[in-house]
Amino acid sequence: MPKYVIEREIPGAGKLTPQDLKSISQKSCSVLNKLGPQIQWVQSYVTGDKVYCIYIAPNKELVLEHARQGGFPANVVAEVKTLIDPTTAE
Repeated sequence: MPKYVIEREIPGAGKLTPQDLKSISQKSCSVLNKLGPQIQWVQSYVTGDKVYCIYIAPNKELVLEHARQGGFPANVVAEVKTLIDPTTAE
């Protein structure tokens, strides 16, 4: 199943409170439950003004539908083609 990196532009994301993040996470999980098991949220990285999310889904359209239903921006949705890490150098 393809993996996607989603870039979400959210001004002030790095200043969101733990309660804000909990609320956002609950909304995301609620939408995921409605969409079914073929789409999975792996994890997200919160930076100053952006959130980068990793999702597993059969296609980009389902990732965009999750964003639409959740009211989340999905400024860039890119399919991961290959994963590299320090062991790639060995």
